[in-house]
Amino acid sequence: MDGNGRWAEQRGLPRLAGHNRGATAAQHIVEICAEYEIPYVTLYAFSTENWTRPQDEVNGLFQLLEERLDEGINLAQKKGIKIRHLGKLDGLSPRTQDGIRRAMELTQNNTRMTLGLAFNYGGRDEIVEATRRLILNCIPAQDIDENVISQYLYTSGIPDPDLIIRTGNETRLSNFLTWQAAYAEIYFTPVLWPDFDRKEIDKALIAYGQRQRRFGSLAQD
Repeated sequence: MDGNGRWAEQRGLPRLAGHNRGATAAQHIVEICAEYEIPYVTLYAFSTENWTRPQDEVNGLFQLLEERLDEGINLAQKKGIKIRHLGKLDGLSPRTQDGIRRAMELTQNNTRMTLGLAFNYGGRDEIVEATRRLILNCIPAQDIDENVISQYLYTSGIPDPDLIIRTGNETRLSNFLTWQAAYAEIYFTPVLWPDFDRKEIDKALIAYGQRQRRFGSLAQD
């Protein structure tokens, strides 16, 4: 969800105003995806690299998450959405950790959609953590295959993504779902995230519907 800061700067607003608008956009997109009966949606909210941003912006992002969690939980309960956290809780404030755990606990029995909240998440870090846990659990080398590794990722139990949308005119994945994105279709758009709406997600879904997914094989006649 890229472009929050630029959206604010273009309007002479502080960057956190863009993040706040971006959070509102995220809520609307989740509601639209639930309406479209999309069973799995993951939002990349804060990466392991985002810690290098100015401290006041980082603190503001944490505060924004904490302020929006109750609203997000209420929406999840209303729409039947299960919230999953992807990433590390270590390093987050106790209040943020408690809020994320509460969101997961209260929504764990919802079945309409699974919403992955990638917060303090990095794709490479995820693979490193999975490798460490494989070693700690003494998994024999001959037993390790793609399925086993997938079970040790943060996304265990969640299918690999069919479509990844990157907003803000950036054409890279930026350490998002590094393992899982191997055969995902990728859609890049110049639209900044706060302006990403139903019209824009419809464009992305139409573009996806026109792709031919071969997963490394030849096209079928």
